Amino acid sequence: MTTEKIGFVGVGLMGHGMAKNILAAGYPVTVIAHSNRAPIEDLVARGATEAMSLAELAGNSTVIHICAPGSPQVEAIIEALVPAMQPGSVIVDCSTSDPNSTVTLAAKLEAGGFHMADAPLGGTPVQAESGELAAMVGASKPVFERLRPVIATWAGSIVHIGASGAGHKMKLLNNFLSLGYAALYSEALALSEKVGISTVEFDSVIRGSRMDCGFYQTFMGYAVEGNREAHKFTLTNALKDMRYLESMADAVALANPIGNAVKNSFALAHAAGGSGPTDYVPHLVDYVAKRNGVEKT
Repeated sequence: MTTEKIGFVGVGLMGHGMAKNILAAGYPVTVIAHSNRAPIEDLVARGATEAMSLAELAGNSTVIHICAPGSPQVEAIIEALVPAMQPGSVIVDCSTSDPNSTVTLAAKLEAGGFHMADAPLGGTPVQAESGELAAMVGASKPVFERLRPVIATWAGSIVHIGASGAGHKMKLLNNFLSLGYAALYSEALALSEKVGISTVEFDSVIRGSRMDCGFYQTFMGYAVEGNREAHKFTLTNALKDMRYLESMADAVALANPIGNAVKNSFALAHAAGGSGPTDYVPHLVDYVAKRNGVEKT
């Protein structure tokens, strides 16, 4: 067993399962509460230590995972961690963050004698609980090899994409595809209803065909079956990710009209009231339908 001591900031929908699996593999884990105490209490009952501050967590850890909403939060967390971090410690940002911010943070940490890896997640909270997430990792080769056994406790698929920032770049490309599907499905279903083909009839043709995929099935879990929690990824986070994608494209002077169209679809839904913590990506279908005066049949 390695001597790594794990800190975990953000034990929410994804982080709880990840931290649980790290604990189950025998690593010492220190966690910190944010607003919901239930996952903290569960992890402490499993053997985790609760820190009362980020500085305390940093002092008890050599590898610190962060699962946060986005780059502003990650930047603030790291600023609070650094003064108490042990030399050579590694921060693993599992959030979907802005790669431009990630590269800057990594350079600052390296200058201070620390390391950073970005390891954004592919998968669902169910896969986080079962230890079967996908991790796309940006880090130097030595840091990646050091982290691999830890990441393997919560990920079934681990791909080293490249240097710091590369994992976040790949994650944005991944989310561009999935969120693009969501925007496309929502518009297709609105048009389908408008021309007299019900959502159920539409699904009976697409499901099982070459146009079917895993994302389609979870999306239609809401559109057809009415399961509001079929895909628990918020419209707010979707909009944030598409804004980060736009920033990434701007940084390399790439025209991305499809990305902008997808972003605007989520922006319209967000502005129309889809900004709550339980407003999820498949619910986009309702906002697109309403904008077009469509009543689902």
